[in-house]
Amino acid sequence: MRNLLLVARREYLEQIRGRAFRITTVLVPVLFLVLIGIMIFAGRSASGPKHLVIASNDAALAAEVRQQLAAGDQSKSRVDIQSPVNPQDRAMLVHRVRSKSIDGFLWIDAPAGQTPKATYESQSSGDFITDARLSAALNHAVVRRRLAATGIRVPDVDALLKNVDIDTLQVNKKGAEVKSNAMSSFWKGYAMAFLLSMTTMIYGMNVARSIIQEKTSRIFEVMLATAKPSDLLAGKLIGVGAVGLTQIAIWVAAVGAIGTSIAAPLLSGQLNLHFGWVEGILFPAYFVLGYLLYASLFAGLAASCETEQELQMYTPLAALPIWLSFALIVLVVNNPDSALSIAASLFPATAPIIMMLRVGSQMPPWWQFAASMAIMILSIWGVLWVSSRLYRVGILMYGKRATLPELVRWLRYS
Repeated sequence: MRNLLLVARREYLEQIRGRAFRITTVLVPVLFLVLIGIMIFAGRSASGPKHLVIASNDAALAAEVRQQLAAGDQSKSRVDIQSPVNPQDRAMLVHRVRSKSIDGFLWIDAPAGQTPKATYESQSSGDFITDARLSAALNHAVVRRRLAATGIRVPDVDALLKNVDIDTLQVNKKGAEVKSNAMSSFWKGYAMAFLLSMTTMIYGMNVARSIIQEKTSRIFEVMLATAKPSDLLAGKLIGVGAVGLTQIAIWVAAVGAIGTSIAAPLLSGQLNLHFGWVEGILFPAYFVLGYLLYASLFAGLAASCETEQELQMYTPLAALPIWLSFALIVLVVNNPDSALSIAASLFPATAPIIMMLRVGSQMPPWWQFAASMAIMILSIWGVLWVSSRLYRVGILMYGKRATLPELVRWLRYS
């Protein structure tokens, strides 16, 4: 135990005093704030002011579409009407789009008594925001005209077509109705899952790199004179894991101190992320379990590799469960109690991330937390057993690539 604690202390102090720890501790939150700012700015710019032309042989319908666009436009776009039109006018509009004098035009062919046909042309093939706005405005205008044609007064038509806002309420475990925000729930779960996956992978890889570096420098030949391989591996896992918890604690403290005042102007009240004591307990618990699982796996891989380049070849395979977890994000957030969501939250490799996503959407039953943690603990024990056997043999192997039959022989050594 004494040697284990000495190795853990050495790993912790060596990494926490390093320049990389100081830089990432400061730089990662700053980069995230910059990224959030860029995302918000890009989102607002995507729906920024545009110069559009509505061309139609029905001037009244074109005017109605422009009115609908102006009613819901926060960016004050410029919308012109061109009516009547002919094929030469369309060619001229295409030329104006190509010369960038306009951003695009909506061509509406509205034969009398028939359903209009519309085409939107612009230089960008991915301008789905403008396309959706034009489609909604055109359909709203057509429905409005059809209702008015039946003899309904225009004010009554407007009253019939008035949008209805929906307040979202969540029924909690006690049966009470609590006001919720689907977007806030999504981002809360996503933030916890992303931070968990990032830190788990980073510090799991740190364990692997540390093993490779000490293996290539042959410092282990000296360390093994006073400590057992199992103590070296356990101390390395504990020390590096403590570094990860320290960095997360610093980030949480920084967010608590200054994060609210910085994020509030950026979010403009659209998100209300609330983290309670439950998340405060579950997050570090799943971080420790996830870290131990992945770090143990990386340690076994590193012991069988000769160089960092060889280790990096196996990294995508080790990161596959994390990619799978994020591939299921839409399913888990929208249906957290589905059979697949529950199964993914019990599968040890995906349990930490999936559970954080489910917590952000809907709190799972406590038995599922207990079951997932118990399965993870058993999995960690199994992976540690395999990795420790690979570690104690592979750490002293030089100049020989470890093949699969060779790894099986290592596991059989007493």
